[in-house]
Amino acid sequence: MGKLNIRPLGDRVVVEAAKAEEKTASGIIIPDTAKEKPNQGTVVAVPENNKDNQVTVKVGDTILYGQFAGTEIEVEGNDYLIISEADILAVI
Repeated sequence: MGKLNIRPLGDRVVVEAAKAEEKTASGIIIPDTAKEKPNQGTVVAVPENNKDNQVTVKVGDTILYGQFAGTEIEVEGNDYLIISEADILAVI
């Protein structure tokens, strides 16, 4: 993936969500309407640091976030979330 042309502001970060599971462990295919929204993803953009605002995650970190956190956006055919750093539960 090339450079993302989004620069989040404040304490927000841009996350590429992990893909939802397509099958159960026993091989049953999960229809789109029954898939759970993922709550894990990779940070792809952070704001520029300044003395008033510094985020603790960095590009490339894999994070866990609240299930209903953030705003979904589409950029150049890819889906992303813009979430507040306060909605990030953990770095894994």
